[in-house]
Amino acid sequence: MNIGTTERLSISQLRLTDAPFIFELLNDPDWIRYIGDRNIKTLDNALDYISNGPMKSYLLNGFGLYRVAIQETGTPIGMCGLIKREEIADVDIGYAVLQQYRGKGYAFEAAAAMVEHAKNDWNLQRLVAITSPENNNSIQLLKKLGMKFEKKMRLTPGSEELNLFSMKLQADEDLNL
Repeated sequence: MNIGTTERLSISQLRLTDAPFIFELLNDPDWIRYIGDRNIKTLDNALDYISNGPMKSYLLNGFGLYRVAIQETGTPIGMCGLIKREEIADVDIGYAVLQQYRGKGYAFEAAAAMVEHAKNDWNLQRLVAITSPENNNSIQLLKKLGMKFEKKMRLTPGSEELNLFSMKLQADEDLNL
């Protein structure tokens, strides 16, 4: 299912046929460093990740992490989407792009489209993001999106301390229509 397009990208639901791409993305050294090792060591692991992560989220929440591809060629370059975690009251935005496609504005383009998706298609009041305090590129992207640092937090007791960023999506006057 196609979620939308931007000037250069197409954003769509992940499918099981995306397993080789997911295997590559989730084994990227920066994914492991900043997002965490998901133990995707085989294509079967990648299939399980897609089934029990994004596809399950589509069914439960109506949204999830999506495949981001170059519109012109259909080449998958990353993921971007909305995540509902039990540990966070608000929906958060997540994104990752393969190393060879970084520094070209693709992550920002996809994330900006996802902010619009959250606002216009899901009528969310607020959107948050979590990031490792060391992930300066992600922090700069969140600030460019208009998010503000809110606080330090941990998803679970004893887990890594993360930065929580947030933004209001609906102006107060929009809510009273």
